[in-house]
Amino acid sequence: MGERPLIDTARARTQHEAYQRLLEDAGYDVRVVAADEACPDCPFVEDTAVVLDTVAIATRPGAPARRGEVAAVAAELERLKPVRTIEGPGTVDGGDVLRIGDTLYVGRSTRTNDAGIEQLGAIAADDGLRVVAVPVRGVLHLKSAAAQLDEATVLVARDCIDPEVFAGYRLIDKAPGEEHLASVLRLASGRLVMTTTAPHTRQRLQEHGYAPDVIDSSEFQAADGGLTCLSILIDD
Repeated sequence: MGERPLIDTARARTQHEAYQRLLEDAGYDVRVVAADEACPDCPFVEDTAVVLDTVAIATRPGAPARRGEVAAVAAELERLKPVRTIEGPGTVDGGDVLRIGDTLYVGRSTRTNDAGIEQLGAIAADDGLRVVAVPVRGVLHLKSAAAQLDEATVLVARDCIDPEVFAGYRLIDKAPGEEHLASVLRLASGRLVMTTTAPHTRQRLQEHGYAPDVIDSSEFQAADGGLTCLSILIDD
């Protein structure tokens, strides 16, 4: 986090295309929301919506400059599910919402506030889901500090969250120095994909019996974007 870095846009487009092909090869019906040149963060589409079982939620991002991204994503989601909205003064970034089973772990961060968490909890309750607020420090979003590996295991950066919030799960720590670099995307099949920039964390996962594939998203990581940021996965 800090000053906006210089991004190699040509390389970023190549990386984004590879990410899209990965999802298509995994069996996802990929729908691309048109880029908005007025919104330089629009590739990080995850922050604009949270999709539950029966509804989608159009968020209200914590950064005011990003709120112009929401309408286009909500319009696409309306083709699939009813859409509800987070209203001010509440703020929610989708990157702060990690679903494991019937629980939504929601980062209380610089981008997601208590009013937003309360609204999200009320909507989620209609789907039989509970919300657990998780204070986040040192990273932009909860999903930068925690990632689900399977139904029983969570990858964590202990310096960024209190790991006790995941009591009952097996915890695997990110390797020292890779807390900001190790990003994991879990697909509907259970397949794991992670960033190329965290070889020591990948080795730890392999030692625990996982076989994650890797993909280069370094240009997006330079702007604090993880692998989950670039898509909203809807698993039927």
